[in-house]
Amino acid sequence: MSRTATKSRHRAAHNAQSRTALSLAAVLAAPHHRLTVGQYQDLSHGTDRKPEGLSFPLLGLFGETGSLLSELKKKQRDADSYFGYQASVIEELGDVLWYFANLATRAQIKLPTLAHRINGRISDGDAPDMALASLQPSLSVTGPAAEAAFEATLIRLAGEIGKLVADFSAGGIAAGSDRLSDHMEAIFRALIEAANNAGVSLGEAAHRNLAKIYDRWPQERIYPPLFDDGCDRGEQIPRRVEMHIFEKTVNKKTYVFLRCNDINIGDRLTDNKLEKDEYRFHDVFHLAYAAILGWSPVMRALFRVKRKSRPAIDEAEDGARAILIEEGVSTWIFNHAAPLNFFENLTSVEYGLLKAARSLVAGFEAERCPLWLWEEAILKGYEVFRALRQHRRGVVIADLNERTITFEKLPA
Repeated sequence: MSRTATKSRHRAAHNAQSRTALSLAAVLAAPHHRLTVGQYQDLSHGTDRKPEGLSFPLLGLFGETGSLLSELKKKQRDADSYFGYQASVIEELGDVLWYFANLATRAQIKLPTLAHRINGRISDGDAPDMALASLQPSLSVTGPAAEAAFEATLIRLAGEIGKLVADFSAGGIAAGSDRLSDHMEAIFRALIEAANNAGVSLGEAAHRNLAKIYDRWPQERIYPPLFDDGCDRGEQIPRRVEMHIFEKTVNKKTYVFLRCNDINIGDRLTDNKLEKDEYRFHDVFHLAYAAILGWSPVMRALFRVKRKSRPAIDEAEDGARAILIEEGVSTWIFNHAAPLNFFENLTSVEYGLLKAARSLVAGFEAERCPLWLWEEAILKGYEVFRALRQHRRGVVIADLNERTITFEKLPA
């Protein structure tokens, strides 16, 4: 291929990606009732990164339907104490939709065609796109009766998916086959009925699902501005930190020290635990949060760069509560990382952990950081932590402008 042809191909790919990104931005900015069946299928397919084939989306579809049933079980068990029920149902319905849409794409089935068949408008061939909201002209009122109907419909939905899985396991399903299409139509009907009984708009569930997915796997990673951009330099976390971190034994007890610009920073640290786990090196996590998230009340306090000129921010974002929350996030993630060899050889972090970490900072500025940025901060921080565990001393360089954190060995 000529250099000109190669450039043309790259330009066409870039333009296609730009159109997709623009359409995503437009869809997420528009009200959820405008989201169409075809738009959702196309945009959800853009986040399908697993190998081709029907197995993965089938497993996901079955599993997420089970999660929906689990949410209903929790509601019935805990009654009025389960306040997150409605939000959880919307999220789980969105996850079911994602697997259903990607199963349809892999099976060469267009969801608008299925939607029109369900509405009795067309039986075969391509069909014009339609809004997800049009599949639910009137939502049921929620209440005890609707809850019972929701349970019955969810069980039917699980049954329809079970039939599809059984047929697939027996080798009776092929992509593009009428039999598969019939299964998909039955599942879609049950899904719409379940959403109606739950009083949930499928358009809203799909809209939130797209926002959630692209929060974790964006089409383009663009770092948000640092939280203290625009502040006086004396109220900014230093844009480049070279922190010497090393162990030293004092009175037969081993401590970790932090030293920056030939000045000891903070207190000397131990694991503060009977069972030693080397958490004494944990300040690398705060440096990673500072460098990549642009957020670390702990580092802000250590460097004495609290935003005093903005009293409300100083009290709420840079105060003791924010510091304790950051320490809690660090400890909580550490307890999950330890059994996984501190994320060694991993290129991603489980979604539930990322979601929980961000929920811990709800109400604080770090909540605005996208999940992909949290994942990057965690993985990079643990990469440096593992290096410190190995070498016991080194220079950790946090560069907030470049959004990086790196490790350099010190001479023995």
